[in-house]
Amino acid sequence: MVFILDRQIIGGIVAAILTASILVGLCLAQNVPANFVFGDSLVDVGNNNYIVSLSKANYVPNGIDFGIPTGRFTNGRTIVDIIGQELGFKEFTPPYLAPTTSGSVVLKGVNYASGGGGILNQTGKIFVGRINMDAQLDNFANSRQDIISSIGHPAAQKLLGKAIFSITIGSNDFINNYLTPIISAAEQQFVTPEAFVATMISRFRLQLRRLYNLGARKILVANVGPIGCIPYQRDVNPAAGDNCVSLSNQLAQLFNAKLKSLIEDLSTDLQESKFVYADVYHIVEDILQNYISYGFENANYACCYVSGRFGGLVPCGPPSKVCEDRSKYVFWDPYHPSDATNVIIARRLMDGDSNDITPMNITQLVLS
Repeated sequence: MVFILDRQIIGGIVAAILTASILVGLCLAQNVPANFVFGDSLVDVGNNNYIVSLSKANYVPNGIDFGIPTGRFTNGRTIVDIIGQELGFKEFTPPYLAPTTSGSVVLKGVNYASGGGGILNQTGKIFVGRINMDAQLDNFANSRQDIISSIGHPAAQKLLGKAIFSITIGSNDFINNYLTPIISAAEQQFVTPEAFVATMISRFRLQLRRLYNLGARKILVANVGPIGCIPYQRDVNPAAGDNCVSLSNQLAQLFNAKLKSLIEDLSTDLQESKFVYADVYHIVEDILQNYISYGFENANYACCYVSGRFGGLVPCGPPSKVCEDRSKYVFWDPYHPSDATNVIIARRLMDGDSNDITPMNITQLVLS
């Protein structure tokens, strides 16, 4: 009898939790009319499919757990795909350059991110084609005009004021600009890390202000992760041995400290703005240090690999070998996290405390 009652109580608790989760999801969906995404290959969902670029992911084995290659630089979903699902969107936010991203589709949000893109316009030139942050903002300005034409200026202003805007950019400014092997040797000699970061922050300040002036109010900005720990950086810097590459991580930390101050300044200066600083560096560092407790078996090696001690010397593509269980690897390829890692990052940004995201998490931002 007690056992039956216990089962009834447990069943009731589970049902209550599920009901609460559904209600929260519905509440979030009602509060977020649209999701606009800016960034690089960490959040690109296919824009680079439509440009002439060496930075592409629309071929196997990318997307192996998504069903087909879509241009996402991972085995499954990106962080913003998962956040979109958590926010209650039924469809993934589409790439700006897709021909089908038009009409009423734009009213739910657009993804402008581009693999190889950066804050600075010279970043990623080794890939030939890429859409840097200034150009992404130009594209958003076009979408904004389409929205105004569709529903009128007052309704458009209201939609943009309640929408979530996320920016995940900056890694390429280091990896494929300041730290590019051989090509960047002269720049590193004449430009100090502090000066390079100052240039990035100065440009990013103008870009974030422009986004605000175009109507964005709820703006999430992700910092740069521990890029010295990705398989690519570890393989091209063999002197680091079994450790992450300290210079790369120090550059990321230098930028992140300045970025946090910038976000605080903009929050104070720009009326009715709600800027949120997402500490992805902290989250990924925690995953790497405690990977076993998160269910991973490998935190160093790329799941999709060709060569290199850490599988980081050749981008993921048709000649690559693929690990059997992607859920056990932190890294999908030489540069990017796996779907399993993206799930952890996304959920901590949705519901994490001030160590992960400040001054509020995404759930709180939506409801604010």
